[in-house]
Amino acid sequence: MREKMTPRQRWLAALRLQPVDRLPFWPKLGGAYLPFQSEPWRSRSLEDVHEFVGSDRHEHIGGCVRTTRGKTSTESDERDGVRRVTYKTPVGSLHAEWKRDDASQSQHPVVFPIKTADDVDLMRLMVEDEHFEFDRDHLEIARLHEREIGQSALAVSSHGVSPLMDWVQHLAGLENGTYLLYDHRERVEALFEAMHKQRLKSLEILAEHVPADAIYSTENTSTTLISPEMFRRYAQRHLTDYGRIIESCGKLHILHMCGKLKELLPDIAKVPAAAIEAFTSPSVGSTTLLDGRKACPEFCFIGGTNATLWLEPAEVIIETIGRDLDALPHTRGVVVTSAGVMPPLCPPERIKAVADWVKAYPVRT
Repeated sequence: MREKMTPRQRWLAALRLQPVDRLPFWPKLGGAYLPFQSEPWRSRSLEDVHEFVGSDRHEHIGGCVRTTRGKTSTESDERDGVRRVTYKTPVGSLHAEWKRDDASQSQHPVVFPIKTADDVDLMRLMVEDEHFEFDRDHLEIARLHEREIGQSALAVSSHGVSPLMDWVQHLAGLENGTYLLYDHRERVEALFEAMHKQRLKSLEILAEHVPADAIYSTENTSTTLISPEMFRRYAQRHLTDYGRIIESCGKLHILHMCGKLKELLPDIAKVPAAAIEAFTSPSVGSTTLLDGRKACPEFCFIGGTNATLWLEPAEVIIETIGRDLDALPHTRGVVVTSAGVMPPLCPPERIKAVADWVKAYPVRT
């Protein structure tokens, strides 16, 4: 029998494809979860749910980088559930809007700041005007959080998003962003290179100082947003640079990629990273754990399920996870999670039933 591990030890072993005493289990509970639960859970905390389930916790501890500007600025105000952002440069301004969705407790862009080719150049001025400084006050907050976590959770931080994924998600949008990329490639690529250069500066500070076990590239990658050729041309190179910096500082690089990945796996495998997090099974995603293990043999996979599965009875969820685990040649490098955020329609009792089963599943090395 293997010696019992703490949640942090269990996470780190799984991320390094080392033997574990049992499979780690982490339900991703977001801010929208509790309001949809019945009492007494609705009046409790997410920490209470994690304790009830017996989760292997995963905690963000923040960062330690301060961003300042010289000749440009951003202004933001929120009214009637819409956050309006203005990007101001000496030669023109850009406007964006984000709408709040109360049900999911999140915001999503409804007006993108980049609409024309000239807007691309304005955004490049914004990016090139960023300056990054080591923020000792926020480092102390991160250190305090990490000490409070102790062995109860994995401690992580995030450095942000690569230029391509930032472009399609936040700056130009999927359709217009794709047209601009192909119709005005030189101007968009100049923006990408400016963004990447700035990401590297910020990440070098974060990776050196933040007391996290792992640092995320928060990509949300999916072939519903980008093509394999776009990934190879841009994201793969940028993520490789980020991974090298993170690993050189003795930390683990985790890729948050929550979409359809099957066609991208051979290229993702070349990125210096320990894991893909939010690894989502069909039909929400497109990749089983076995798909991942075949294409990326040195990666840890954090996920293995999908949101619609968690709407099924516990016995169906257990049967499905069991079938996918049984298909693997070994169970090293697997952390079972809800992949994306746990759907609120899945009650804590169902999560615990699945968690208990996962913890009893016999690991194979």
